[in-house]
Formats: sequence, structure tokens, C-alpha cells
Amino acid sequence: MAKTKLLFITHEMSPFLELTKIAEITRQLPQAMQDKGFEIRILMPRFGNINERRNRLHEVIRLSGMNIIIDDNDNPLIIKVASIPAARMQVYFLDNEEYFQRKQVFRDASDKFFEDNDERTIFFCKGAIETVKKLGWSPDVVHCHGWMTALVPAYLKTTYKDDPAFKSARVIYSVYEDGFSETMNTDFARKAVMGGMTAEHTEIYKNADIDALNIGAISYSDAVVYADATISPKVAEYVQASEKPLLEYDATADFENYYSFYEEIANEDLVSA
Repeated sequence: MAKTKLLFITHEMSPFLELTKIAEITRQLPQAMQDKGFEIRILMPRFGNINERRNRLHEVIRLSGMNIIIDDNDNPLIIKVASIPAARMQVYFLDNEEYFQRKQVFRDASDKFFEDNDERTIFFCKGAIETVKKLGWSPDVVHCHGWMTALVPAYLKTTYKDDPAFKSARVIYSVYEDGFSETMNTDFARKAVMGGMTAEHTEIYKNADIDALNIGAISYSDAVVYADATISPKVAEYVQASEKPLLEYDATADFENYYSFYEEIANEDLVSA
């Protein structure tokens, strides 16, 4: 039997960038699933405070050279890769000088939320999907971690729904307590629209706050994971009403629960195909 192909998309991962608990989960979970026989790919942004020399990042020429269009502007996408030798895993990094080459991640030195975090999110979500396509690899399950991946489910279920690389993929979104208290650019939903979409498709993201991003992602996902003990009441209410498959938070889990959840979601895909 072919291995189940599992794609992780995250904005942080240990040891490269450690901001919240997302970093530890996205380091341990892929390895645990690889050890159980899954085929793994991991994508994250190459933020400016990730040390290229220490982490031995190098550019993947065959994957680089794409342009990601945001608000009619072309933004070059550079792909780099690094290995975690102890885990026999590779991580692909999406880089862009304008969006990611900064010493800070989401806030400036004065702790002010970057005004272009909306475009940085759009760039990362579009770029992640295009990178996977260029890899020539078709995931069975796409697992998105954290708010910066919130547009991936929407794109996969609209623009890319008939794309051979993704048409059979199931999408899981993990909700974390850590987010942001600000509101993104009011044009976020409009800018997020891409080919094959209308303004209606991104309407759910319009408020551009953390709840809107999480709820938007959940609305397009096939299943949801609570990755924290505390979840926004508004988000929890939406999840409950959606009746989507849900993996509840379990602080003591050794990832066995994730394995069963992935198998269940992947098998549902086979049944519906």
C-alpha cells in the first residue's frame, strides 16, 4: 500500500523559529507521523531572524523563480531547504526580500503589528501551494498550523479544487490560543481573492481579526484540531455548529490521537472519491 502523504504548513518550527507552542508541535508531530510510515513535507516562511548559516539553508534553484501576485504586484518567491538530520526530515522555506527579510517576525522593534501582515499571509499561503505543485508531490492530507496559514484551506477548496495535485487532498486546520489582538488591513479579504474566486469566497475573512482568520480557515477545512486547552468562544461555537470532525485538545497525548485522526480523514477521502 502507498504511504499516506502528509503536508504540514506552519509559520514556525523548532529549531528554526520558536515563538509559541506551535514550534514544538510542528517539530515533534511530523517526526512522529514519519516514524509511523507517513510520507512528510513541511513548509514555513524564511523569516529574517532565521540564521541561514547555522541552520544550513540553501536555495533550491529548480523550485525558485516563481512570482506571487498580490494586489496586481509581482512578488518573487525564493525556495530554500534545510534538513533536520536527527529526524531525517527536510523543511522548505519560502523567502521574499520585501516580506520576510526583517529582524522581527510579526511586530517591529516598537511592538507594532506590521501593516503588511495581511500581504505577508497571502504571499505565504499562495506560495506554499505553488511550491507543493512545483515539487510534483500530491498530499493526501494538508495540515495547517496557526493563523498565517488561514487562507490555504480557502485556496485549496476554490482555485485549486480541480488541480491534480490537490483535488483528493483533505484539509485539517489547527486552532491555537496564540494569535494577535489587532485587526489586519481592512482590504485583506479583497486582496486575498485569486483566480477562480470571487469576493464572496473571502467574505468570511472580512473582519480581518484573529477570530475571522480562524473561522474562515475552519469553514473551508474538512476537519479541525484544538491545539490549545483554551479556544476563543466564538471559534468554538462555530466549530460546534459546523459539525466537522474535531480532534479535541489532549495535553497528555503522544500523537497517537493524531495518527488515528489522519487515518480517519484520509480514509473518508477515499470513500468520497
